[in-house]
Amino acid sequence: MRRSSAQRIALSGLLTSLMLVFGLIERQFPITAAVPGVKLGLANSVLLYSLYMLDIRQTVVLMLLKALMSWLIYTNMNAMFYSLAGGALSVLAMVLLSRAKGVSILGVSAMGAVFFNVGQILMAVVMLGTWQLLVSYLPILMVSGVITGILTGIVAQMVIKHLKTLNAVRR
Repeated sequence: MRRSSAQRIALSGLLTSLMLVFGLIERQFPITAAVPGVKLGLANSVLLYSLYMLDIRQTVVLMLLKALMSWLIYTNMNAMFYSLAGGALSVLAMVLLSRAKGVSILGVSAMGAVFFNVGQILMAVVMLGTWQLLVSYLPILMVSGVITGILTGIVAQMVIKHLKTLNAVRR
């Protein structure tokens, strides 16, 4: 079913709001203070929903909206650049992997989280001129990305399963 322009805009607003609320919830967990850059990535579950239930264009728009709105609400402009770099690589990886045979949503989510971290570290290398981050900090973020990506993938998988059931009942 093709959505009207107004429906797409309304859905984008709703999903962007959901990602921002998830970001606010994540800020309440002390893990980010212990290991900078590590977070649950709950907003990624919304991007996974978009990727599997909507389309690629909507997913890219949501990633951009989340990065821009997060900058306006929570952080500074440098953080937005990190978010955009991580988000762009993450969405690219998730789009490519979601089209590959035999890769589950958990794998797509885990790789999306890993590539988000890769994008952030690459941006840090460019902005700070500290290439040492590639060997000192990136491995830590990659391991945490796999773990949090799987957790986020489980959430997205459950939500998508239930939404597909609701859509089938509604028809």
